[in-house]
This record gives sequence, structure tokens and C-alpha cells, in this order.
Amino acid sequence: RHAHLQLCDMPTCSCATCPLAVVRHMGPRSLLLPVMHHQLHNRLEHHYSTVFELTSLRACHPAPCSSKSTVASDAARKLNPALHINALQNRVSPETENVFNDAFWDGLDMVVNALDNVNARLYVDSRCVYYCKPLLESGTLGAKCNTQMVVPRMTENYGASRDPPEKSAPMCTVHSFPHNIDHCLTWARSELEGLLEKGPSEANTFLADPNKYIDAVKSSADAAAREQLAKVVEVLVADKVTSFEDCVAWARLKFQDYFHDRIAQLTYTFPEDAITSTGAPFWSAPKRFPHAVKFDAADPAHAAFMQAGAILKAEVYGIPRPDWASDPAAVAAAAAKVPVPEFQPRKGVKIETDPKADNPQPTASFDDDSVIDRMVTQLQGATKGLPQGYKLQPIQFEKDDDTNYHMDLIAGLANMRARNYSIPEVDKLKAKLIAGRIIPAIATATAMATGLVCLELYKVLQQKPLESYRNTFANLALPLFAMAEPIPSKSFEHKDLKWSIWDRWILEGDMTVQEVLDWFEQRSLKAYSISAGQSLLYNDIFPKHKERLNKKMSELVVTVAKQTLSDRRHFDVVVACEDEEGE
Repeated sequence: RHAHLQLCDMPTCSCATCPLAVVRHMGPRSLLLPVMHHQLHNRLEHHYSTVFELTSLRACHPAPCSSKSTVASDAARKLNPALHINALQNRVSPETENVFNDAFWDGLDMVVNALDNVNARLYVDSRCVYYCKPLLESGTLGAKCNTQMVVPRMTENYGASRDPPEKSAPMCTVHSFPHNIDHCLTWARSELEGLLEKGPSEANTFLADPNKYIDAVKSSADAAAREQLAKVVEVLVADKVTSFEDCVAWARLKFQDYFHDRIAQLTYTFPEDAITSTGAPFWSAPKRFPHAVKFDAADPAHAAFMQAGAILKAEVYGIPRPDWASDPAAVAAAAAKVPVPEFQPRKGVKIETDPKADNPQPTASFDDDSVIDRMVTQLQGATKGLPQGYKLQPIQFEKDDDTNYHMDLIAGLANMRARNYSIPEVDKLKAKLIAGRIIPAIATATAMATGLVCLELYKVLQQKPLESYRNTFANLALPLFAMAEPIPSKSFEHKDLKWSIWDRWILEGDMTVQEVLDWFEQRSLKAYSISAGQSLLYNDIFPKHKERLNKKMSELVVTVAKQTLSDRRHFDVVVACEDEEGE
């Protein structure tokens, strides 16, 4: 009768039916309290006590106090006033591991999630494996639904198997020869992330420690390093803005580049009457012959593009938004005054036409070193006047906030490109569904997945054996209902040792590197490498690492791996070892 529900936000799903719930043991026994069946609370004895930690993303239409955790907690209280709920809005992600820390995870009994992307599922799965917590995974896709039970030391984890990758359009189709709006939206999202997220993020890496960044680039001095440095130069030198007017000019020049100059160059390289090596028309279906678009301040679509582009560019550089920025016509009028260089076609431009070609890799040139030196000089001059601690604010695409201009820019980019290729344009809502890969949820499929997970949850609480659990795949449109016993976790053996992904070896005490090596030696295993995170603490192939043999592991974790141990009871290392046969 006395249950506690804690809710917090998850940066993944835009569907109000996709919560992530975590059950925490609060008494001598735990019992599920389904909030959808409030009659159950009358059957609970006073000593039962359960906490549900629920994390979810904002609702589809953001408004004050409209996070899913808040909405769900309010609904749960109406069903069962005896339910105690603490609604949180923290993102469950690597950035919030100081909030969802060891104490948080150690107090949980299980996790129940229903997210909308693989990365979020893999992250929660990794946390559940790390802390040995049961995970009840589920998902829906239209009329389809599936559930997967992940039970510590019994079943394989969620990340043990992967779905085949989704088919994607060829690179050359997306970049030069789109023939439907999906191609245009894929290109638009890629451009937004490249211009406003990846570029500024790389620039921030440089700004955090310019000398270290430059040393790393010069030490590699290859084509990839040159390309990364070029992104930083573009953000901090070529495309640097200091006023909102500069942001408008940037948007105007991007419009000219994307929708006029590139298209004019394409049609110059491949005229409408071009033929292939076999004598067939180059511009045959599904290719569409494009036409350059000239900027028109009176066109509402052009004005909306200018407004969204300028506002987001200003946001990246922390430039205040003037009052007139809220008027697309005013922004378009300012854009019309921006001087634009006249386009001059170039000969010998290579445009990829092979649909089997992957994303092009940067190619090395004989003067990479001099190019890098020149860009470094540019950066050093451009960053001299920057204040201490200066950072950019990269844009992370968020489709569910209608006030952030993200979808406005993506819809503008996609529709102007569609106009280039005579492809029917779409409104912002349709663009959001396609770019956000949103498939509307069906209540019956969601309800079925929820019910199936709740049945499995009882089995977890009752500590049932492996053969009692069921993974389910259902398709209500066929209909098809397939249930199977979960796959056991893969185990490994070495003499008297046996382990799986759910196991770890715990070494107590502040041991030295040599003591760790000896611990493995006693088990007929030769440890030759020890790492913490991305840092190598010890490897026997480096002579200098012999100096670390008598150093405490905790000292190396702090000094080499740069980890903070002040509020942690343990630290994690990965030890690479081999047996007598070298396996």
C-alpha cells in the first residue's frame, strides 16, 4: 500500500507511451505495483514497499511541466493516491553519471525500459550489466512489438546481439542526385549536424587545449588530421561571426552555395544532354535534372530559411538575438543586402556518380605539412583576442521542441533542395516525421508489450529459473505471436575459473601493479596489459612501464587516467591476459 515512485527524464523517446522504469527494493520484499491497475493496491500488505524510478523524454508538445515523468506521476497519483512519486528531469546518460551514481544503481532491483533508439538501449544495458541488474527491454514499431528479458548470470545482455543495419541511400544519391524528399531530409539533417554540431564540437576540443591539439595534429600530419583541422579553421576563422548581422550574412551565403552555386556547377559538369560511357542519357530516371534557385526575399520559404539559419548560428557563438530576428521578413530583407560573389564554373571538378561508393576518405597530398602549418598560423591569429575559457555552444538536434528552430532549418534545407530537383516539398510536421524517423505508435501494440513485460517482471521478483522467462515478438497486423526462452549468456572457462559478461574479479585493497600481475599469475594467467578507460596504465612491451610496477593502482588511475576517486569506493580497470598456450 505504501509504494514510492521516482521519475526522471530520458533523452531518447518522443512518444508518451515509452517510459523507462526502474524498481528499487525498499523493504523486506518487493512487489510490482502496476499503476494501470489501481485495484491491486488494496491487496498489498503494509510491509510491502516499492520504488519505481521512471525516466522518459519530454512530451511531444513541450510546455511548462510537460515532461513525461511529471505527466506519468500525475496520472499514477490519480489511479493510486497512496503512491509516493518523486518526478525527476535528469537525463540518463554518461553526462549524468554523477547523479545516477554507484549509490543510485546499487539501490535498484531492476530496470524496465522502452526507448526509441539503439544507442539509448545500449547505454542502459551497459549500466545494467555493470551493476548486475535485471533489464526488461521492450519496443514497438507500428503494429509490431517485442520484449527481451535480460537477467544477470542467466541470459545474454541486450548488446550481445545486434539487428542488421538499416538500408540507406547511396552517398552520391543523397549528395548530388536525390529523387525523393527522404533523400533531401537525410542530406538536410547531415548538413545541420556538420555545420552546427560536429564543427563547433571539434573547435571546442581545440579551444580546451590549443597546444595539445596542434601537437597531436602535427605528430600525425596525415589527411585525416588535416581535414579535422580544416573544420576548426572553418568555424573559428572562415565562418566566425561576431554579430547577428554576420549570422544573417552567413545564412545568405550558405543559401547561395547550397542551392545555386553547387547546382550550377553540377549542371555545368553534367549538362542536360550529357551521356554516359555506354551512350545512355546521364540524366535518366531516377536521376532528376536540377535547376539552380535564386534567392528571393519575398519568398516565405527563403525568409524562413534565413531566419532559422541566422538564429542557430548566433546560438552557437552565444550572440544575442535582436528583436527583429523574430520577423522572417526583416531577416530576409537584411539577407537581400548581403553582397554575394558571382558564380564562376570550374573545370575538372570531380562529382561522385557511383552508387556503390562509400563516403569519400580524405586523401593525402605531398604538402600536408605545409597546409597544416598554414592553418595553425591562421588559428593562432584568430584566437589571440578570445576571452579565457571561451567555448562555442554546439547544437544537438532536438526534433520535439517547436521553438528551437532545428526543424525549421532542416525543413528549409530539405525543401530548397527539393525545389532544386523538382521534388514535391513538405511541411514542417511531415519533415519532422521523416527526419526524426518517427513511426506513430499503436496503442494496442504498446499495451501488449507493457502487459508482457509486467508478466516477466513478476518472474524476476520471484527469482524464477531461466526456462520460465519468455522473449516475445508479435505482429498484430498478421497476426503473429512468437515466444522463445531467452538465450543463456555465453560463458568462458579456464581451469577452475568460469565466467561470463556478468562477472568481474574484485581485488580488494590498494594494490600495486606488481601485486595485480601476481594475482593473475597465481591463477595461471599472464597479465600483460592494464588499462583504465582510454588510458594505458601498464603494458609489458614498454620498458618505461617497468617503473610503474611498484606504484599503487589508485595513483596511476589518478595521474595517468585522470580519474577522480574522492567520492568513489572503487575503480575499474581492464586487464588483458593469456594462458600458457598464449590464448
